[in-house]
Amino acid sequence: MNENLINKRVPAPLLLDTAKALSNELRLRILEALSEKPMSVGELTKVLGVAQPTVSINVQMLEEVGLIDTAQKLGRGKICSRVCDTLILDLPVVPSESLKMKEIHMPVGMYTSFQVKSPCGLVNNEGIIGNVDDSSSFYMPERAEALLIWFSSDGYVEYSFPYAVSADQPIRELKVSAEICSEAFGFVEDWPSDITLSINGHELGTFTSPGDFGETKGRLTPVWWKGGTQYGLLTEWSIDEQASYLNGKPSTGVTISELGLHPEKPILVRFEVKPDAQHRGGLNLFGKHFGNIPQDIKLIFSK
Repeated sequence: MNENLINKRVPAPLLLDTAKALSNELRLRILEALSEKPMSVGELTKVLGVAQPTVSINVQMLEEVGLIDTAQKLGRGKICSRVCDTLILDLPVVPSESLKMKEIHMPVGMYTSFQVKSPCGLVNNEGIIGNVDDSSSFYMPERAEALLIWFSSDGYVEYSFPYAVSADQPIRELKVSAEICSEAFGFVEDWPSDITLSINGHELGTFTSPGDFGETKGRLTPVWWKGGTQYGLLTEWSIDEQASYLNGKPSTGVTISELGLHPEKPILVRFEVKPDAQHRGGLNLFGKHFGNIPQDIKLIFSK
């Protein structure tokens, strides 16, 4: 185990999620099995005597709260590593906002609706998913493992997030962040694209990406990915009771009360380059193991 990762501090906003992750015997057994060395999901399946889909689901839960780290390895699949031996818990204080936040991390390939045109594609750790520049590849089940998705010109991808907080308190603020950039053939550093984010059909603002970045290798981009897009820019949209914001600056007058949020309905988050945009320069959307930022699409609730 990496000596630099022996201790891990759990901030108060993550206490409930971490406690839920630790309240299951199988997940504790996974952590125990990983105490000696990293293992693939297949190896964990053999050691624990549990079906692989069950192991995969529980590995994902541990990964979401930062108790294990995973990385795709050619020929071995997903490799899981335990990141700490000891947890240090920050208990909430009064007055406190500590238990009033919730984060959901959505893999870039888990969209529920899309409209794209060629050139387009998806890539996982083993290479292109389906066929490059074939929009029908966006229907393939392997899309769930995508590290990067892209489309040119105009189009969109839309994600269905759960209403992930208790229904007895209203949501005061939502934040959506993702690593994104334009999409050109190969890459073109000066290639603007107007990328609009909407929630439940309401536009929160349009970010103009200055280009499709490929001159410098992305810090997380796999070594086998030669040429082409390398990284994007972390971009955040937010909405509260007063207005909507793009990277912290006011963008539209849409307020959170206009979104029609309901505990029994999904929250629809759409990344779109509109057909009438001034710069129809496509979109690259990066997962946590590609580009420069180690995160998937993130939705943060504040109550």
